[in-house]
Amino acid sequence: MSGGDVNPRAYPDRPYVGVGVVILRGDEVLLAQRGKWPRRFVWSIPGGAQELGESVHDAALREVREETGLEVEIVGLVDVVDSIQRDEDGRVRFHYTLVDFVAEWHAGEAVAADDVAEVTWAALDALDGFGLRPVTLDIIRRGAAIRRARRPFDRPENL
Repeated sequence: MSGGDVNPRAYPDRPYVGVGVVILRGDEVLLAQRGKWPRRFVWSIPGGAQELGESVHDAALREVREETGLEVEIVGLVDVVDSIQRDEDGRVRFHYTLVDFVAEWHAGEAVAADDVAEVTWAALDALDGFGLRPVTLDIIRRGAAIRRARRPFDRPENL
């Protein structure tokens, strides 16, 4: 580590893999307010780090359960996004490869847990007041579009 940085993921020798999940319920998306630095009090989607020996799909389901208590069904992959932050000398301070999924809410009441300070269901057409990062807003919108594009006979309620 360098520059007094106490984050164990700072100045890595490899990227860290993380997952994010756009959880949809009707015309709402679940937002999670981060409870730890470096993104403390920032609204985003639930997610976290993949663990050794765990598939990204299983990591997504685990992170959702740990952070919100919800059971969801993954319905698609939205995108893979690299988040690279450099310090003033140009050295890579943080590097995350984020695998973002879209999921349907299946069961449970959303409760903030683990490293989440607060959770809320937000209408998809009313996300401007949450200060979401542009990339997060884009992932949410693309996740909602993927869900809309699913054919009716693919939906679990029609099986």
